[in-house]
Amino acid sequence: MNIAIVGSGYVGLVTGACFAEIGVNVTCVDVDRNKIEKLKQGEIPIYEPGLKELVQKNQKAGRLDFTTSLESVLDKVQVIFSAVGTPPDEDGSADLKYVLQVARTIGRYMTDYKLVVTKSTVPVGTAQKVRHAIQEELDERGVDIAFDVASNPEFLKEGNAISDFMSPDRVVVGVESEKAKELMTKLYKPFLINNFRVIFMDIPSAEMTKYAANSMLATRISFMNDIANLCERVGADVNMVRNGIGADTRIGRKFLYAGCGYGGSCFPKDVKALIKTAEQNGYEMTVLKAVEAVNERQKSILFHKLDTAWQHELAGKTVTLWGLAFKPETDDMREAPSLVLIRKLLEAGCTVRVYDPEAMDECRRRLGDVVIYARDMYEAALDADALLLVTEWKEFRLPAWGVLKKTMSGRLIIDGRNVYDADEVREAEFEYHCIGK
Repeated sequence: MNIAIVGSGYVGLVTGACFAEIGVNVTCVDVDRNKIEKLKQGEIPIYEPGLKELVQKNQKAGRLDFTTSLESVLDKVQVIFSAVGTPPDEDGSADLKYVLQVARTIGRYMTDYKLVVTKSTVPVGTAQKVRHAIQEELDERGVDIAFDVASNPEFLKEGNAISDFMSPDRVVVGVESEKAKELMTKLYKPFLINNFRVIFMDIPSAEMTKYAANSMLATRISFMNDIANLCERVGADVNMVRNGIGADTRIGRKFLYAGCGYGGSCFPKDVKALIKTAEQNGYEMTVLKAVEAVNERQKSILFHKLDTAWQHELAGKTVTLWGLAFKPETDDMREAPSLVLIRKLLEAGCTVRVYDPEAMDECRRRLGDVVIYARDMYEAALDADALLLVTEWKEFRLPAWGVLKKTMSGRLIIDGRNVYDADEVREAEFEYHCIGK
């Protein structure tokens, strides 16, 4: 089977590599010539565990190719996945210009039946806009060619995307015809051979499912952060509360960890987009507005803890940040709490030293030289008055407190992910603060 995937970012590249791995012939398309040339040479533009090896393996096997020209491959493929970006517009809605550009290109050059599958996260109603854009181009050409549209939202976790795609807990597919359903079934059956878990539904429901899923997870995070902040005020321990409510099978334990806020490419964007979709349809998403407000406030929690500990005298102090990416196992800093924290620290007159196992180049790209970049976690702590854990990378979880005592000037540790044992840190003669205790 031959397919094309338009957009060679995080979703498109993972999708293409995984489909190639099970024997599909995949051509990844992107307008960025520099990115395509690097991909042809086996260079991966993002960090995702296992992705580089998968791309190189299937490229070598001849099942994975890259091009900048969608029209050049249209006659060779039956299914086209659209995985281009849908960045938030100024009003919070998803910008669909790239999605519709892909649709128009398909309509302009297709010569036989195509199934056009939206993989990008898009608002309800996008499939109809895609269908209309393709049909407009066909009408302008004066040709009558059959095609279908479908929705196949991704549910990939950064840092675990390969496993999520190869062994999904579910595959959501929105279709309008039996032919589209048959093609999507054929594509996904190799992944689900032992337990076929493709959930077929109408297209609007599939489009909504993606937003609803991410918004629910974001809600759980903000809820626990709100509970954590209250725990501090009433003398409760949020970890004990989490264990207590997580034992209820109706609630479960996942996404109940308190911290310094969520970030990334999905949750912030999708919450905003769903709020905007509701507004456009005359409805107010009261709960999601609160979720967003809690998260924005939580991104400043580490700064406020530091400010309180130092009695508002931050100027001239040196602060170390362990972790820059919005979560471990990725170099993604989109909407990361670290960005808010760094800005506030610099505005307060602090010197900021940083280290992250994967996101250093991304931080340089975003911020330049306003912070000091260290080669490892202990160099980052050199002469620091305080150390703040922002991202819970594994290598940060069991630090040598004796080394830090010799390295740091101060004795203040603020744990933004509740990783450390408070008694152990205090026994090492550090002042310790965390979230929700």
